[in-house]
Amino acid sequence: MDLELHQLDTRYAALRTKSPTRERQLVASLAELGQQQPIVVVAGQSAERYVVIDGYKRLRALQKLGRDTVRATPWQLDEAEALMLERLMRTSEADSALEQGWLLKELRTHFGLSFDELARRFDKSKSWVSRRVALVEALPELVQARVREGAIGAHAAMKHLVPLARANACDCHALVTALSGLRLSTRQLGALCAAYTTAPPEVRARILSDPGLFLRAHAAASGPPEQSPAQLLLGDLGALSGLARRCARRLSDGLAARLSPDERALTWRCAQQGRADTQTLFALTDKELRNARPEHTHGHSAAS
Repeated sequence: MDLELHQLDTRYAALRTKSPTRERQLVASLAELGQQQPIVVVAGQSAERYVVIDGYKRLRALQKLGRDTVRATPWQLDEAEALMLERLMRTSEADSALEQGWLLKELRTHFGLSFDELARRFDKSKSWVSRRVALVEALPELVQARVREGAIGAHAAMKHLVPLARANACDCHALVTALSGLRLSTRQLGALCAAYTTAPPEVRARILSDPGLFLRAHAAASGPPEQSPAQLLLGDLGALSGLARRCARRLSDGLAARLSPDERALTWRCAQQGRADTQTLFALTDKELRNARPEHTHGHSAAS
C-alpha cells in the first residue's frame, strides 16, 4: 500500500541510531532505483494514521528527495508486539546494547511489560534485560541524543561515557557538551575521558574549553612507541632485503639495456659500493651473531 507522509506517526524514530554515511548512500540508491523495500507500519489510534515500526532510514531518505508518498506493509499486530517481532526478525545489522536498552525501556515504560515478560519474549535472562535498561538510565539524555544523531558511536558511549556518567552525571554532560561539532573515534573519546577523570579541576577546565586542542596535544605527546635496538636492527635488515629484491626485479626486467653509457657506468660503481658495504655487513653479522644460528641454539654442530 502507498501512504502519504503526513499519515505516518514516527514516534519510535528515537529507538535507532543514525548513520550519516549509510543514509547518504540510501538517498543515492533511492534516487536511482526508487524504493525497493516497503517500510513496516501498524494501524494508529485514529483513522488513516499509521505508526512506523521499521524503515526510518528509508523514510528520512525519501523526505530528503522530496517524495510525498512511501510504500508500506501493514502488520496486523499491536505496537508492542510489532516492535518486538521487528527486532527479532532483523538480520541486516546487529543492535548495540544501547539500542536494545532503548527498545526495552520503551516496552517497559509505555506498554507495562515487566523484566520477566521482556526476558521471556526475547528469550534472554532477566539480568540481560535489566543491564540494558540500566545502561540507558545511566546516560544523560544529551548523550543519548548525540548517539542517536550518530555524532557519538554507541560502542564508544557504552565503553567510556557510561562509567563517567555513573560516577558523575554532571561531568559527563559537561564533557559531551564541550564535544559539540567534534566527531571522535572510540580511542580518542577514551583518551579524553581517561584524562578528564584523573585531572585536577584546572586541567578539566582547559579540556572543556578546547577538547580538540587537548586531543592534538595528546596525539603529539604519544607519538609512535620507541623501538628497541633489536627492532631497529631487524627493520634495517628487512629494508635491505627489500631493496635488494627491488633492484633484482628491475635488472631482470631489462633495465640495464635501456641505460645510457654514463648511467651504466654510474650504476656499476654504485653496485660495487653496495657489494662492498654488504660484504662488510655479512662478515660482521657472521662474527657477532654466530652463536645465534640455529645449530648452536639447539646444541648441534654443523656436521650433525
